[in-house]
Amino acid sequence: MVKILLDPSMYHPHLTVAQELHKAAELGFDYLELSPRADFHEWHHYPKVDRHQISEVKKASEESGVRIWSFNPVFNWASPDEQERQAQVRNWKRLLEIADALEVPLIATEFSGDPQQPRTSEHQFYRSMEELIPVFERYGIECTIEAHPYDFVETNDRAVQIIRGVDRDWLNYEFCFPHAFHLGEGRTDLLPMLDYAGDRLKHLHIADVYNHLANVGNRYIINPPGVDARVHQHNEIGNGEIPWDVVFPYLREKGYDGPVSVCVFGWEEDADAANIRMRERLEAELGTGS
Repeated sequence: MVKILLDPSMYHPHLTVAQELHKAAELGFDYLELSPRADFHEWHHYPKVDRHQISEVKKASEESGVRIWSFNPVFNWASPDEQERQAQVRNWKRLLEIADALEVPLIATEFSGDPQQPRTSEHQFYRSMEELIPVFERYGIECTIEAHPYDFVETNDRAVQIIRGVDRDWLNYEFCFPHAFHLGEGRTDLLPMLDYAGDRLKHLHIADVYNHLANVGNRYIINPPGVDARVHQHNEIGNGEIPWDVVFPYLREKGYDGPVSVCVFGWEEDADAANIRMRERLEAELGTGS
């Protein structure tokens, strides 16, 4: 039975983290995945959290009955620039302190780095892991990593290989469905990628997306042609081309029981209803657990 987590990104502009916990309860969620926001853990910046905020979030969690199950930070710990890498490791250490204080058991993150310097970035990633392994293990916090578009690794199999290279039971792979057509370089058969992850598959991000490589790449038109950019969406299930009628039976057959995060972005005018529909669909397809 899976845990269904709400990514509250669509509420960040007008709700505090404490208020987002109450919003999650209102929408029927028991768990939150806290994505980047300027007043907590912002992309590539030192976390802006003090003991008063920690106390406020703890109180809201108790009142709402909703627990923050995961943080979803983006820190450039694989930066080819050594000074930047060291700063990002510092950011990681502070975030893990905060996670421990809030009893958050999981960090879901990205490889980052520079896709133009993949080998150097991979070296830097492993160097950062050497420094952070003792910190993760001291706090007993698990970690899942996804290959995000424009990371130094952007494909499924290579990401799984790099995670296996660290060889820690608590460090595993997150498959992000709205990035699926980047992960498979346009492949529409997603099951081989999930199979390749095997027992390292411990987290799913759920949203729909259109295949940006279909129709000779004309689903998304970017100017100037050939610009170094990545495109994707985080749509509600049904507003995209992920083959959910194949994916959900596969997950049931495999007995997947890890966390699944609802991460629909960019539809703020329909946020409440969309998140409720997503939760209900996941409950119907995968069930829920405590």
